[in-house]
Amino acid sequence: MKTFALSLLCLVIVNLQFLNVASVSASSTQEKHTTAPKYDPKRDPEKDIQDAIADAARTGKRILLEVGGEWCSWCHIMDRYFEDNPKLLDLREKSFVMVKINFSRENENKKLLSRYPAIPGYPHIFVLDTNGKLLHSQDTSKLESGKSYDLEKFFSFLKKWARS
Repeated sequence: MKTFALSLLCLVIVNLQFLNVASVSASSTQEKHTTAPKYDPKRDPEKDIQDAIADAARTGKRILLEVGGEWCSWCHIMDRYFEDNPKLLDLREKSFVMVKINFSRENENKKLLSRYPAIPGYPHIFVLDTNGKLLHSQDTSKLESGKSYDLEKFFSFLKKWARS
């Protein structure tokens, strides 16, 4: 009987711990702006930017608008590059709110992109302040090295435009 009661008590404690972790995780997720995992022609970039501005105002981060498309091989290379370089990914996540803006045959987002400087190639990054004002337009080909990106150049770019 003692063994059964002890087992039951342990089971209750483990379940309470799990519920506590799940609720903390859910509340953290709800508060944070979520980055679109893909370039989605159906997303509303105006709303995404407004959400990013709200998140940036709350966190003190700047905003990175990454313009590209699912058709863009260099866009996928850049996504993998961040995944393969956790320190670079960490710097980006700690310093910036990310928004992916689709540019494709299905949706060129002309109205939105007409407010920014011309884009020479894809992917392209615009750095905005916490209010959504353009600070910098980055041609990502300047961050390339061979068939990938240059870690030192990317770190320098992010550090330069991160809020101090």
